[in-house]
Amino acid sequence: MNTEIERNLNIQPIAEIMSNDGINAKDLVNASAEMLTHKMVARACKGRRLTPNVKVKVRNALNKFTGKEYSLEDLFNYS
Repeated sequence: MNTEIERNLNIQPIAEIMSNDGINAKDLVNASAEMLTHKMVARACKGRRLTPNVKVKVRNALNKFTGKEYSLEDLFNYS
């Protein structure tokens, strides 16, 4: 029985949202009031499993940059 956690979860909805709105990682990093890096944003878009804290940071930066209110469920298709 394989008990390893799948870490690569394919492209996430956040990548499509960012692409449609012309947002790049630099925009989110600059908008963030928290410690957010380009690597965190890239991993979020690629579907690399993130900690809950990092997912919240990415969501907060996207909400601040766009002026919209996205939930974590809107951005990530895993829990």
